[in-house]
Amino acid sequence: MNRDFFLPNFYKMDNKIAIQGIKGSFHHQIAQEYYEQNVMVDECMSFEELVDSLLSGKSDQAVMAIENSIAGPIIPNYALIDKNNLHIIGEHYLKIHQNLMALKGQKMEDITEVHSHPMAILQCMDFLKKYPNIKLVEDKDTAETARRIQEKQLKGIAAIASKTAAEMYDLEILAPEIQTIKNNMTRFVIIKKENSFVPANEIRRASIKFELDHKRGSLAAVLNAMSDCKLNLTKIQSLPKIETPWKYSFFVDVTFEKYEDYAKAKSLLVIMAEYFKVLGEYKNTKE
Repeated sequence: MNRDFFLPNFYKMDNKIAIQGIKGSFHHQIAQEYYEQNVMVDECMSFEELVDSLLSGKSDQAVMAIENSIAGPIIPNYALIDKNNLHIIGEHYLKIHQNLMALKGQKMEDITEVHSHPMAILQCMDFLKKYPNIKLVEDKDTAETARRIQEKQLKGIAAIASKTAAEMYDLEILAPEIQTIKNNMTRFVIIKKENSFVPANEIRRASIKFELDHKRGSLAAVLNAMSDCKLNLTKIQSLPKIETPWKYSFFVDVTFEKYEDYAKAKSLLVIMAEYFKVLGEYKNTKE
């Protein structure tokens, strides 16, 4: 799918794209697929560092994982986008294939530890439970773990990462496709410091945030209004406002057929909610 017919307005060849992780990571794969070219990347070892890369101007755009079909939404990332007033300008879905890899010549019985990102470990727990004597070690990035095994020639340690990482860092795949659910998808969003405007007739998806008072029926009323405006609610996540007891922030993703329906819903939410904010309006790539 060529989602970026407007790509020249969004991305220039000399701009960097911030990714969480290093080359060979799933974020790097998304950057390659989304921009359809060999982009320059700023490798960040945390999502906080990724946001700093955007805010400082070191990178122009960033790729950020936002939810997984097995593990669910990555709540802190919604908060990072909101807190730093970043804009979601696009999205991309990736089918996640997790593989167990180690130095060439190693066998499954040689492995005493498995290192990877906690999300990757969680996605592979059914496989890992078969080996109760193997210690599970959480790490910052799947591909970085693979690279470290090769660079330091770490025997007895395996990584969970992509096939691309195995090829890039010359590791042998001991067990392919070890994710519990084979149809394992992760949704990534493309974020930017300034909004990139898409023509209204091309917008089919939006990410919004609103806050409601703690009283009976307030959320139901908002959801009914969204339904009446023909919005399809694809995700809703609540977060308590730490500084204000019994107040909640709701992060919501919606899709719609007509922008006019969404615009009507926005005008109602501005009135009904104590606080309303648009995090992003963009094309729906999952149709």
